[in-house]
Amino acid sequence: MDIPNLPAIRALRPAWNKGRIVGQKRPLKPKHVWAIRVRLELAENHRDLALFNLAIDSKLPGCDLVKMKVVDVMATGQIKERASVLQSKTNKPVRFEIMEGTRASLERWMEDPLMVGSEYLWPGRFHERLHISTRQYARIVRDWVTSIGLEATAYGTHSMRRTKVTQIYKKTGNLRAVQLLLGHTKMDSTVQYLGVELEDALAIAEAIEI
Repeated sequence: MDIPNLPAIRALRPAWNKGRIVGQKRPLKPKHVWAIRVRLELAENHRDLALFNLAIDSKLPGCDLVKMKVVDVMATGQIKERASVLQSKTNKPVRFEIMEGTRASLERWMEDPLMVGSEYLWPGRFHERLHISTRQYARIVRDWVTSIGLEATAYGTHSMRRTKVTQIYKKTGNLRAVQLLLGHTKMDSTVQYLGVELEDALAIAEAIEI
């Protein structure tokens, strides 16, 4: 008696993105930035406050931010007002400003015992790791956003990179400036990164009432 070939029965697994917000990560709004800063200041978490502030100012990808060295931001015993870092993706230097509040938080962090003799700005907790990893940085960012009640899956390390440039574009409309600050080689990359075409279209639509 022939036994018919029946289709294999596979256990259904939930989709990896079920219940998650996928796609480009949202930038933080100014109110979010200040809410996180206040929480870190009250907690006297000097490392995270310095890391948060520099992530906003530098607009660097996480992989470059975690590898920053003390010499990148300090010269002759003082925090620089402007710094330059070689981006690993483009292998080209990108310059950025270090605002007064960020400089103050970096100075406090430099006084921490963990920074004595450290070559890197964000030293690792273990001897075999010279600096924090990008995965650690991602967890830190998740803790920041959840601490103020934001949805963790909507934000990530790229939220930090996008936060300041999004405000710059909104206030000036200067895409060329944003391109230079992000270190993009092509304007198309900047347009896609900011999602400005969609934002502009939505702004136009919201201004028209019928």
